[in-house]
Amino acid sequence: MIATLGIVNIQIMGIKVSMTQQITPQQKPRKERKENADRRRQQLIQATLKSIATNGLAKTTLATVANEAGLSQGVAVFYFKSKTGLLSGALHDHYAGYLANWTEALSKVGNDPLDKLIALIEADFSPKICNPESLSVWFAFWGEQKFTPQYAEVSAEFDIPRAKAMYDVCVELMPDEPQEKVAQIADWIDTLTDGYWQRIHLSPKTVRRKASAREALEMVARLLPEHSERLAARI
Repeated sequence: MIATLGIVNIQIMGIKVSMTQQITPQQKPRKERKENADRRRQQLIQATLKSIATNGLAKTTLATVANEAGLSQGVAVFYFKSKTGLLSGALHDHYAGYLANWTEALSKVGNDPLDKLIALIEADFSPKICNPESLSVWFAFWGEQKFTPQYAEVSAEFDIPRAKAMYDVCVELMPDEPQEKVAQIADWIDTLTDGYWQRIHLSPKTVRRKASAREALEMVARLLPEHSERLAARI
């Protein structure tokens, strides 16, 4: 039997979407339909991240994303329902990449807590994570997190396990120190790398990624003088 094509007009949130529908005796297998949907969603998310890095969060719209992705605005609404839904999905994807980066770094070192600490710090300065486009996305979302609960929820989902990973490593490095001191040093280290991210983001021509990673390790050596010799050997 020969397949036919038909134009189906539907309304999604007030936006008219024209879709070409192929009428066949048998629909595509469910797995193939899911793979196509996942591919389309990822295409939109990557376009969203690109738009944020180029236009900023406020000027990123369904239209700029659709244009970047080469898709219709209605398709973006179909998959993410709203601009906030699309942006939240993009932030989640961005954080997922960050999670994959630091967990992979930890998996490549042994059980030595100092090696783990160095791996976590160096992961934050990986070119996959610490680059102009990625930093633009981070700071765009962080600036709006206070006003958009959805962004705060996504951030908490990923920030909490990352903070725990740093704390656990510091506990291993300082088993005899009070819990409050260990927590404070763990927080200082993460705050230090956040600060370098901001400096790199604001002054990319004068503040360099590799130099910042080295300086971060130098500061950690001062915080942990008992491990300074081994840290100095890695700088």
